[in-house]
Amino acid sequence: MAYNEQLSNRVRESLANISDVEEKKMFRGITFMVNGKMCVSVGDNELMCRIDPELMSEALEKEGVRPMIHAGKTMKGFIFVDGDVIVGKKKLDYWLSIAMDNNKNAKSAPKRKRK
Repeated sequence: MAYNEQLSNRVRESLANISDVEEKKMFRGITFMVNGKMCVSVGDNELMCRIDPELMSEALEKEGVRPMIHAGKTMKGFIFVDGDVIVGKKKLDYWLSIAMDNNKNAKSAPKRKRK
C-alpha cells in the first residue's frame, strides 16, 4: 500500500492536539478517524477530505481539488486535494479545518460484522 508518508506526518502533526484520533489503513492509504468517524485520508500524493456536502461546489472551484467518484457516482461530501497544492502548514490546515468542522456533524458508519 503506497501512500505519501511525508503528507501523513504533516496531517499527524496538525491533528496532534485533537483527542480521539485513530489511524486506519484503508482507501489505499492512511485514514485519520476522529471521534470514530472518517475525517481525512492520505493516499499516494493527495488528501481525501470528508466535508460538508453543502461546500462541495465551492471546494471544487479551488486549485487541485476533484470530487471522489466511486462506481461511477460522485460521492457527496468527499473530495481529493492534490498534495502539490497543499504545501505549507496554512494550506494543509485550511483543508483539515473544513474536514474537522464537518466531523462534528458527520454520522459514523455502521459497524460491520465480520464473518
